[in-house]
Amino acid sequence: MTTTSLATMEIERLLARHPKGYDLSLDRIRQLLAKLGDPQKRLPPVVHVAGTNGKGSVSAFCRAILEADTRSVHVHTSPHLVSWHERYRLGRQGEPGRLVADDVLADAVMRAARANGDDSITVFEVLTAVTFLLFSENPADVAVIEVGLGGRFDATNVLERPAVSIITPVSLDHQSFLGDRVELIAAEKAGIIKPGVPLVIGQQSERVAVDVITSIADRNGAPVKLYGEDFFAFEERGRLVFQDDIGLLDLPLPRLPGRHQLSNAATAIAALRSAGFDPSEDAIAAAMGTVSWPGRLQKITSGPLFDAMVPGGELWIDGGHNPGAGAVISEVFANLEDKVSRPLFLICGMLNTKDPTGFFEAFGGIARRVLTVPLSTTDAGIDPEELAEFALDTGLDGEAVESVEAALRLVSDNWQVQPAPRFLICGSLYLVGEVLEKSGLAPE
Repeated sequence: MTTTSLATMEIERLLARHPKGYDLSLDRIRQLLAKLGDPQKRLPPVVHVAGTNGKGSVSAFCRAILEADTRSVHVHTSPHLVSWHERYRLGRQGEPGRLVADDVLADAVMRAARANGDDSITVFEVLTAVTFLLFSENPADVAVIEVGLGGRFDATNVLERPAVSIITPVSLDHQSFLGDRVELIAAEKAGIIKPGVPLVIGQQSERVAVDVITSIADRNGAPVKLYGEDFFAFEERGRLVFQDDIGLLDLPLPRLPGRHQLSNAATAIAALRSAGFDPSEDAIAAAMGTVSWPGRLQKITSGPLFDAMVPGGELWIDGGHNPGAGAVISEVFANLEDKVSRPLFLICGMLNTKDPTGFFEAFGGIARRVLTVPLSTTDAGIDPEELAEFALDTGLDGEAVESVEAALRLVSDNWQVQPAPRFLICGSLYLVGEVLEKSGLAPE
């Protein structure tokens, strides 16, 4: 799927005609869906996922578990890393789902655009309507649908009665849209809660988020399962132990690295049980070994960027870009340092809507140096010189360079000691997408 695909050309026409950003309201999407025959009312049972961090991972665990339990699963996620097609994975009976075919996506985009006509709308709203078209017209057992931004006014929130709602960890992000305090953001996420629909709340770092979400759930009569109270996950002797009111599950550790993935896996398990899907223990165990979520703590082991690195070094990517993500990512690399004492270099690019200070602060005492780079696929990136100043302000050693390749060469040319360094390319999903495309690792 290249930038000249039929679907990409149709979406580029939309981008030229309508704004790409967010305009939080449900009126426009409802009007468009009505013109399309309200496809959102003809979906299989829906798992609706909101939160600041971990939405994609929890969705990936849900998909892996359900598919291991022989169910077909549609999955909607956003944003994409390389191709627009990544946002739409269509389930298939008896085998894993696949990204939507180009002609099928192009046709759905054209129909949605034609139905909308000249009415004011955002591209994200049109693409959400495309989700509902595709998922209503292709049979599947379950649909996992990830919120785009916030929850209350996100275009996916036209769903009237999902099988279960999930809210993953809440932290500061998108403050200009959602508010500048965690309790305000939590209230926006909690907007997906529906009367009587089970709610599963993932691990939260701030009690105020739990209090806000549970209060809104109580007002809606939504039964709640809360991580740390109603279900738990911990590592014991190299295994993942999950516990809820049903009992214990002794599972393999998930293949997604990081301690935070234990709670993400647990959240998915609890949600699928709350929805009544009741996957078998064998399916849950199998899913821990098959789950995949590209661009999140992914190790790159081939391609031109890997070849440009110091021989013997390690190259990782992660699209996390807010303080909450910085905390969990830095913890992973701090633990890796316990095993092999490699110096960690960050290669970072970031959008100008993000909080670089909060992100960089998490790497104090862990990162040797921050090399800042431009984002080549958007004009909304922070200037590398300015981003380097943010790193310096947090006590890190920062330097601006012209590209990821230049950053890798700079260290390679000046690093003569062992062990070879570890690199983390981070700060933006745009940057991660660039790396995956250059490395021939576009999601499939």
